[in-house]
Amino acid sequence: MKEDAIILGSASERRRSILACLGIRFTVVIPEVDEIYYQSDPQRTASENALRKNRWCRQKYSNASIITADTVIDFQGRCMTKPVSLDEAVSFFKMFSGNEHTILTAVALSIPKAEPEIYLEKSSVLFKKLSLPQIYEYFEKVAPLDKAGAYDISQWQEIIIAEYKGSYTNIMGLPEQIIEKWLIQQDRKN
Repeated sequence: MKEDAIILGSASERRRSILACLGIRFTVVIPEVDEIYYQSDPQRTASENALRKNRWCRQKYSNASIITADTVIDFQGRCMTKPVSLDEAVSFFKMFSGNEHTILTAVALSIPKAEPEIYLEKSSVLFKKLSLPQIYEYFEKVAPLDKAGAYDISQWQEIIIAEYKGSYTNIMGLPEQIIEKWLIQQDRKN
């Protein structure tokens, strides 16, 4: 696979950082899609949004290999995405406080003239029991509105997170193990 022919279809700084740390050369494109939301089906929400982003990129860049993703939170069977307001971010943290939730990232990977492959990664996060002042302290340090679940594990996690299980980069929004494995498979094909 030609390294300069990879498109990352994402506005996420965290996804850009993960790919850059892998040493991959890529171009960032922000897909112009309407994301869907199924309140009781987090897996479907993430998968369909990743595929929508991939489809949009493939229409514009048909000769590129494309990486797109969508991350949501599964909290007791309820799909939670990015909060629309600070009040909603606070309500997320009140629910998460002292509880565990699952982070789902769907990754859609495609090469020219082929349908995308979709992968789903799951990790779990246990929040500390949080007081309202601790929640506001975190939001003073980390802007919550552009992040699934209103937090970023790579920023000030010691304030909010007791422990996590699974892929750290999945919790950030792009599981690097999936990307590395896919790139190796593509290199072997060429």
